[in-house]
Amino acid sequence: MKRIFFAVLALLMLTAMTADRPVTIFIIGDSTAAKKDLSKGSPERGWGMALQQYFDSRYVVVDNHAVNGRSSKSFIDQGRWDKVLALMKPGDYVIIQFGHNDEKPQPERHTDPGSTFDYNLARFVREAREHGGIPVVMNPVVRRNFMKKAPANADDEALRNTTFADGSTLAEGDSLVDTHGLYAVAPRDVARRMNAHFVDATRITHDLEQRLGVEESKKLHMWYKPGEHPALPDGRQDNTHYNEHGAKVVAGLLADALCDEVPLLKKYRAQ
Repeated sequence: MKRIFFAVLALLMLTAMTADRPVTIFIIGDSTAAKKDLSKGSPERGWGMALQQYFDSRYVVVDNHAVNGRSSKSFIDQGRWDKVLALMKPGDYVIIQFGHNDEKPQPERHTDPGSTFDYNLARFVREAREHGGIPVVMNPVVRRNFMKKAPANADDEALRNTTFADGSTLAEGDSLVDTHGLYAVAPRDVARRMNAHFVDATRITHDLEQRLGVEESKKLHMWYKPGEHPALPDGRQDNTHYNEHGAKVVAGLLADALCDEVPLLKKYRAQ
């Protein structure tokens, strides 16, 4: 039965790509992937904003529905998932990436790995399939944390209010330290249980940040000294969110991983 199911999905995708319309890759998630307001010149970008450039838009269109501050719970509760389902056509894909805000304590966002977080991820997978879609589960991208203990932060969104005031006094080591715990494990478990596609975005971005090291990894993020960017006169110290360069680099790596996981997409990978 499983072989038949995946054969049908593959057929749906091929049909979509050879028909009059391109296949759509929907993205649902949080601020690390989301569209940003560029009206005031901010350099902040979500990796989802850069994904389209890695696919031929004649055949693959990226439709990014990720939103700042959302968890798997709030994305559902606010009706955002229903809107994606209403747009989904047989053979379309949906990338599912949450975790950063599911960790937060606020009841309107919080979920627990192994419990409510897994349930929501499984719901995304199940309902996407019911609409003829092909789900791709991703675990969260890492935070740039080279400190043994990450700074206390109740909300990643509040990092946009930081300045560079203490940038030169932070004591950082040589090894990236995990901040996600089981929120990075649960997506893999759900994908395995439900025979869904899985991309290990945590490992991919961990290896990227670690390879770049303490100083070079700052260039991926909203980390600016005072006066370095006209939109940030006081600088910024944000280890969660990407700048334009970081979004492009991460999107490129995730596009490669997506094509490895779904070989049918390689044909439409832009060079």
